[in-house]
Amino acid sequence: MDVFRARPSRFRARVAVPVCSLALLAGCSAGGAASGGGGRQDAPARAAAPLTSDDLQSDYQRVIEDVLPSVVQIRAGEDLGSGVVYDTKGHIVTNAHVVGEQKTFRVTTAHSEDPLSARLVSSYPEQDLAVVKLDKVPSGLKAASFGESAKVEVGQIVLAMGSPLGLSSSVTQGIVSATGRTVTEGSEGGGTGATLVNMVQTSAAINPGNSGGALVDLDGQVIGIPTLAATDPGLEGSAAPGIGFAIPASMVKTVAGQIVRYGKVTDSGRAALGITARTVVDDSYRPAGAAVVSVDEGGAADLAGLRAGDVITGLGGADITTVTSLAEALASKRPGERTEVTYTRGGDERTAAVTLGEQ
Repeated sequence: MDVFRARPSRFRARVAVPVCSLALLAGCSAGGAASGGGGRQDAPARAAAPLTSDDLQSDYQRVIEDVLPSVVQIRAGEDLGSGVVYDTKGHIVTNAHVVGEQKTFRVTTAHSEDPLSARLVSSYPEQDLAVVKLDKVPSGLKAASFGESAKVEVGQIVLAMGSPLGLSSSVTQGIVSATGRTVTEGSEGGGTGATLVNMVQTSAAINPGNSGGALVDLDGQVIGIPTLAATDPGLEGSAAPGIGFAIPASMVKTVAGQIVRYGKVTDSGRAALGITARTVVDDSYRPAGAAVVSVDEGGAADLAGLRAGDVITGLGGADITTVTSLAEALASKRPGERTEVTYTRGGDERTAAVTLGEQ
C-alpha cells in the first residue's frame, strides 16, 4: 500500500488580494465556445484524428468556461480556501480543513462582486470534507457535474481550479499521475490528521488556497477535490512540485450527499476498532506500537477482548508501530470485515480475530 505524508493546501491571507476576472485568469475570450453542459458532444468525431494544439486549447477554454463558474472562494476567518457548488440550493462542498472551527463564512462566486454569507452544514474531518450553505442563493448559481471515480485513468489531462494564494478563479493544468493512493494528512497548519484512501494523484499545481476546489477532466466533470500537496522531507517539509492529491469524486458525492440530506454523515464506510490509542516507544525510543488508552463499549475491540493497556503491533498482516500506521492499515479495510489483530499484554504476544466496526 502506497502511503504518503502531505500537507493541506489552505491559504492564510496576509494582504488583501483583488478578485481577478474570469477572462483574465482563465485565458478565455468573450467570444469563446459556449458551455457544453458538462458533456463532450464532439468526442467521437475527434477520436478519428489526432488533436491539434488549437483543438486542445479549445477544449481547455470550453471546460474552463463551463466549470469555473461553479468554483468559489471561501473565507473562513483569516484563512482562504476554495469550494465547489454542489447543487442549485446553495450547498457548497469543500475541505474540512478549509472550514476549520468556523461556523460562518464569506463566499465569493465567479459572478458575485461582493462576498456572500454562508453557514456550516456539517464537517467530516475523518474524510476532510465539509458542506457549507449560502444564506441567500444568487440567481444563476451553477452546480458542478461530478464524474465517476472508476473512470479516472492515469495520463488523463486535468485542470485544477480554485483560489491558490488568494487568486480566485485560477486554473492550472496537468495529468492524472496515479490513482488509489493512500495519503496521511498532517495535523499541523490546520490539517485534520486524517488518513485518506483512493486519492487521485495529479501533476496539476496544487498550492495553498486550492484546497476544496475542483480537479476537472476535459469532459467538464469534477473528478476530485484538490486537498493536499506532497511535502519533500529533504527540503524541510517544502512542497514537492508536481505531486498533489485530490479526494475522488465518488467519495465526495457519498459524504456531501449524506450531509445535504441528513445534516451529517450517517454511513462513513470507514473501518474502525473502536478504541482511543497512542504511540508507544521501545527502550531505544523507537515507535513500537499503538497502546490502547480506552475501548468503546460494544465496539469491535471490546467484543474481541482487547482492553486498555494492550499494545497493538499488527493488523491484518501489517506491522503497527504508531497510531498513524494503525490508521493506514484500517484505511484499507471495510466495516464488517474480519481481520486479525496482534497485540501484547503484560509482555505476552497475543492475537485476536476482530470484526471491524464503523468510524
